[in-house]
Amino acid sequence: MPNMSLVKNPMPSQEPDVRNKNFSEVALGYSEEQAIDEAQRCLNCKMKPCVTGCPVQIDIPRFIGFVAAGEFEKAYEVITESSSLPAVCGRVCPQETQCESKCVRGKKGEPVAIGRLERFVADWHNQNSTAAVKVPEKNGHKVAVIGSGPSGLTCAGDLAKKGYDVTIFEALHLPGGVLVYGIPEFRLPKAIVQKEIDSLKALGVKVETNMVIGKVLSIDELMEEQGFEAVFIGSGAGLPRFMKIPGENLNGVFSANEFLTRVNLMKAYKDGAQTPIYHGKKIAVVGGGNVAMDAARCAKRLGADVTVVYRRTQNELPARHEEVEHAMEEGIVFKFLTNPTEIKGDDKGWVCGMTCQEMELSEPDESGRRKPVPKEGAIIDFECDGVIMSIGTSPNPLIKSTTEGLETQKWGGIVADENGQTSRAHVYAGGDAVTGAATVILAMGAGKTAAGAIDKDLMG
Repeated sequence: MPNMSLVKNPMPSQEPDVRNKNFSEVALGYSEEQAIDEAQRCLNCKMKPCVTGCPVQIDIPRFIGFVAAGEFEKAYEVITESSSLPAVCGRVCPQETQCESKCVRGKKGEPVAIGRLERFVADWHNQNSTAAVKVPEKNGHKVAVIGSGPSGLTCAGDLAKKGYDVTIFEALHLPGGVLVYGIPEFRLPKAIVQKEIDSLKALGVKVETNMVIGKVLSIDELMEEQGFEAVFIGSGAGLPRFMKIPGENLNGVFSANEFLTRVNLMKAYKDGAQTPIYHGKKIAVVGGGNVAMDAARCAKRLGADVTVVYRRTQNELPARHEEVEHAMEEGIVFKFLTNPTEIKGDDKGWVCGMTCQEMELSEPDESGRRKPVPKEGAIIDFECDGVIMSIGTSPNPLIKSTTEGLETQKWGGIVADENGQTSRAHVYAGGDAVTGAATVILAMGAGKTAAGAIDKDLMG
């Protein structure tokens, strides 16, 4: 009997005034009873519209059907036919604009909670399964993967399942890429990421850390001296951008990348951590994406009063609705239609305030987009003792500068076709290194596509 409720089962979570003081996971996950009840909302549509919204093409109705029947391990097997990182995707993918946006149940109510069910299945498997990973027979071909973020892990996993000898080269001291340095513990526990990486290692994937490709080894050396027949570049987009306004060099101004790396990768929020972190009392976060929300919520947990400064309205915020809602619940203030023009400093060179231009939205242009334009004569000042810039990132130019014949965009992204093929033979790229900062699931989709193309390239 299908469950015809118009609303999703709510996600159990910590109370806002409790969670904004700790780094434990906010969402607590469904119980078995809640998962089965939610799965029974699925109509098992023959056309499977939800699958068309999934960048890695998970057979969503089939896995949900197994959940509805209480067969959780079978549901996990279905998901992992297409996805190497189900516990990650269930937590951080924007399902509301992808698979869930296509759900038929969403036409007269809320869509099925596909992301929450994926998370439940992955967590259930991790807690209950004792089955050994089946290691495929090696096919005799070697592939190097640069970067251990979502695109690199996905590419490596798909190739390992086909029998390739895969080695991931990671620049940092821990694998995981943006999953470990960028996304906070309260959204994505690092033990979850490690569990997914351990599963890839069990397939035979090798991981070498502290390997800055372009410095320690070049792509040419990987192929000509190390014997790798193909290379996938999934090095992400970790080079932060700034606004180029007065005061950005003051003490107390950080990029979101540096701030989040200190918090997430180096655990600077813990007592006795070796990596220091700035504890401001009034922090301004400039930007409106998911990274800005992560930075703001981390700063709040470090004890600051936090204000997010964004030049458009709430309707244009690019961050996930859920993340914005959580930030507001946790006491973070938003200043919309506000654009910084100067960061002010005291006589010791530390941030003491910010000057902003109030904005308004123009009439829609040909594309229908309304641009923020200065509101005449409307200047505001407010106090702050720290600023976190979160206005975007671009790929690090190191690989391009050390790889002859690798074509890139003017802004730094590697040029690659729809299969991930770059201008260099047998060299592929995907994820943020190609598109600029995007979502985890899109990066995974690019890694999956490239793995398929590499397989065709090397196998005939």
